[in-house]
Amino acid sequence: MNKEDLNRALVSLIEKKQELHKLSYDDTRYDDVEEELHDLEDSFNEEYGTYLEEMLEKVHEKLCPDTDVLLPTAYLPNDLGGDTGYLPSHKEGVWVDSDEFPGKEARLVLVPNPTRLILSVGKSVRKEVWKA
Repeated sequence: MNKEDLNRALVSLIEKKQELHKLSYDDTRYDDVEEELHDLEDSFNEEYGTYLEEMLEKVHEKLCPDTDVLLPTAYLPNDLGGDTGYLPSHKEGVWVDSDEFPGKEARLVLVPNPTRLILSVGKSVRKEVWKA
């Protein structure tokens, strides 16, 4: 697994999500950008899905065994928000039922620069749980 290629693909995918989120539904480019995003998601899942799903299964087993593993693209934030070390909003990613933080809203989000999986709990907890 080439970590740099994975990171570049992740950045491209999130940039396309950003582009789509900036458009209104009535924008003439919306359908085309949405289709481009779906194509990128399909390619990303085809290229990196097995690797990332295995990682996600291990993380889920350890942190949130009662929560189903989704496709890797479900864990992406809606924007890059900056460069190295970026931590997305606590509202980004996939909601999980964390054994470590019972009764609290916890989410897993897959971010680039470097590629890593972050567990966020509320506004105060951001914990790196995996790094490529």
